[in-house]
Amino acid sequence: MRDVEGIRQTGLPIWCSGICAPPSVAHLTFVDWQQPIGCGGVAIYPNDVMVTDRDGAVVIPGAFVNAVVEAGHEAEALEVWILQKVLDGRRRPGLVPPDEATTAEYLEQKAKR
Repeated sequence: MRDVEGIRQTGLPIWCSGICAPPSVAHLTFVDWQQPIGCGGVAIYPNDVMVTDRDGAVVIPGAFVNAVVEAGHEAEALEVWILQKVLDGRRRPGLVPPDEATTAEYLEQKAKR
């Protein structure tokens, strides 16, 4: 990767196997956009969503974004509920990961809301 120092100053996370200063980018040619590409061995298509942090990146296929967001909200709600049980003094076995009884209890309390 080139221009690493400038990229670091933006605060954006970066991942690269090395830093180099390749010859001028003047020899690069724009070909197209909104076309599938390969990046890190993964196919990325227009409308896919990339989620990144300092640990890495994940690509969510566009067709699955709503389902992933919904599942993420549900997982977060369950984790908040479990944390509250732990803070209330409940022991972790059966909570993490939630066993059948814990899942049933969570769903029952969720239905009452």
